[in-house]
Amino acid sequence: MRRIDVIAVGIGISLAGGGLFLGFRLFGLDGISAGIWSQAVMVGGVVAWLASYLLRVVTRNMTLNQQMDDYETAVLQRRLDELSPEQLAALQEKLDQGDDA
Repeated sequence: MRRIDVIAVGIGISLAGGGLFLGFRLFGLDGISAGIWSQAVMVGGVVAWLASYLLRVVTRNMTLNQQMDDYETAVLQRRLDELSPEQLAALQEKLDQGDDA
């Protein structure tokens, strides 16, 4: 993420908080209650985002991990495609012997 993207996200979140405040004010709450509820919604959003991030970390379902798995699979597939039929047969025989042991 570029620096300008971080600034844009920060501005967007600030505007969302202000929009929530104005929405609660239009809904009929006084300034203090509208401020408390808009902060509660924003904090709830941050907690939900953090929980989803931690879940992705624990389950290793993050972009970098997925890219690494895809790369490893592609490299292994390319190596397998480059083997001659004799080398494939020898590899299969080795694997079969390993299963029997």
